[in-house]
Amino acid sequence: MPPTRCPCGTGLTYAECCGRLHDGTATAGTAEQLMRSRYSAFAVGDPAYLLATWDPATRPRSLELDPAVRWTGLEVLATTGGGPFDVEGTVTFRAHARARGADHLQAERSRFRRAEGRWVYLDGEVGRPLTASGTPAPAGRRRRSGAPGRPAPPRRGTPGSGGR
Repeated sequence: MPPTRCPCGTGLTYAECCGRLHDGTATAGTAEQLMRSRYSAFAVGDPAYLLATWDPATRPRSLELDPAVRWTGLEVLATTGGGPFDVEGTVTFRAHARARGADHLQAERSRFRRAEGRWVYLDGEVGRPLTASGTPAPAGRRRRSGAPGRPAPPRRGTPGSGGR
């Protein structure tokens, strides 16, 4: 059963926020809205939505979400481009999770692009820690573009990646 409040943190109910995107009655108008809806898809366990909003050039064939991961919070730190009239954009965020009795934090700078008139997730830089401006720090940066390698922890089911 979907949560009453949307997991993406807007304060709206799930039904009036990301639920509308997940059920196909609305589409994301901005890159940030798509990123928030993808985070919520992880939180409610909707891999079909994650695959449907992933750029075909970087999308994996299948997706397995880790049922042991419980997504507990999202912080959007910065957005560049990604508006209604842009063709690309980036969103830097922190996703908080709890898995196997421990708290985890994933910091990511995700790239999005418009494909056939709708926003799709392209790839992201996963790294920790973040600088004060919300960009990944130079040490420990990793680029993802659909390859199966995953940063630890949690190993599967992370918001920007779609669970790779």
